[in-house]
Amino acid sequence: MSGGYEGIFDSHAHYFDARFDRESEGGADAILHTVLSKTVKYIVNVGTNPETSRAAVAQAARYAGMFAAVGIHPEDAHALNETAAMEDLCGLLGTAETRKRDKIVAIGEIGLDYHAGNFGPHPLDKPLEMRVFEAQLSLAEELDLPVIVHDRDAHGDIFETVLRHPAARGVMHSFGGSPELAREYVRRGWYVSFSGTLTFLNAPRVREAARAVPRDRLLIETDCPYLAPHPMRGRLNHSGLLVYTAETLAELWNCSPQEAIDLTRQNAERLFFGA
Repeated sequence: MSGGYEGIFDSHAHYFDARFDRESEGGADAILHTVLSKTVKYIVNVGTNPETSRAAVAQAARYAGMFAAVGIHPEDAHALNETAAMEDLCGLLGTAETRKRDKIVAIGEIGLDYHAGNFGPHPLDKPLEMRVFEAQLSLAEELDLPVIVHDRDAHGDIFETVLRHPAARGVMHSFGGSPELAREYVRRGWYVSFSGTLTFLNAPRVREAARAVPRDRLLIETDCPYLAPHPMRGRLNHSGLLVYTAETLAELWNCSPQEAIDLTRQNAERLFFGA
């Protein structure tokens, strides 16, 4: 990996995750003090339930380059009181003025997850996931906020749900669908984001999907502390490692890594900041 890059926008991270405290001396704050520099300019810290969303907002307040997304992840929905959680989320979103104060730039992480065994003691409840997903899409439409969508083993239902919410906009995070599906989202004005999976040696389909996304609609992300890119796969991930994903993207685009970094940053700024 060569150095000297600057201006990376990590469009999806979870710096409140307990894994940082377990695996890194000084925890997330020590890492953030290092990575939020010339190399990494912006990070969107993404909540998964009301509690972690509050933690994401609190962390974002401490770093000029960090912003927050608040939402209810489909896995978390199984362990929450649906009504109370949505009321809590609405309270977090507040008004346009409080969102600006709290640096909230999106509703996320939301979506559907049908992967067996992801829900602890709770059985998979597809109707519950769908209700919570649709409620948050409707809220995003009402507030004119972008959404960050999680899709695991639910490609068809996610796409059909998005079609029912034509005013919704946002990004399909850590995309794992087909090139054809990526094109359909882009055709409807969505962005598509790729994580460290883009670099995995056993993931040619992910790279094919990335090739299908126009340069003005593609974002990059870590999804840290998970999905560390090759050759760091399996280790604790952080925004500084996003250079590996940018270098792989540059190979696909036949451009310099800095150009890939600049283009994906501009795309993320357009989505989250309206730039």
